[in-house]
Amino acid sequence: MAVSSVSNLSLAAWAHPAANAISPRVEQAAKGRALEEDTASSDDTDATSTSEESSSDTAGPKRADGTPMAPEEIQYLDQLKQSDREVRQHEMAHQIAGGAYTGGASYEYEVGPDGKRYAVAGEVPIDYGPVPNDPQATIEKMQTVIAAAMAPADPSPKDYQVAAQARQYLLEAKLEASMQRSEMEQARSDGATATSSTNTPSSNESAADEQAA
Repeated sequence: MAVSSVSNLSLAAWAHPAANAISPRVEQAAKGRALEEDTASSDDTDATSTSEESSSDTAGPKRADGTPMAPEEIQYLDQLKQSDREVRQHEMAHQIAGGAYTGGASYEYEVGPDGKRYAVAGEVPIDYGPVPNDPQATIEKMQTVIAAAMAPADPSPKDYQVAAQARQYLLEAKLEASMQRSEMEQARSDGATATSSTNTPSSNESAADEQAA
């Protein structure tokens, strides 16, 4: 009959089941690892929170590709936005004051760091030619043209040129209108004189009438 043999170590383990339990040294090491894991987890949480705060702090204007802009790009973008507002207000002032004598505005654009277009220059066509053979209509038109050219808060050199030309046409139209009035008054005066001469008897006729009497 075979006899099984059990080693002393195995016997000790069987005889003292507590020997299979974790020793104080091992248990302390396990606790240390657990504490380290908790600390690492807390650090990860703090890092995530810090990352979120940093992401929140950097939330602002972004480039066309979605990346955050550099400070100088943000400053340049602000300048483009301000330019766009001012240019559009300038041309709108021309259009409102010029009425029927102005056309639609056209703009020159520049692409900003965000990929959008911003107006940096513009113009509005305006008809400032005199009205043929009608000085009074020309006077009224030039007054409107001058008001339209000088309507913006910051007229451009071209605006001043248009206003100056319109003033010249205005003066010429006023002079022409004055001459026309003078001619009309002279014609009326001559007509009145001719009528008076026709209705007044001549001196010979008056003398003949007296002799006949």
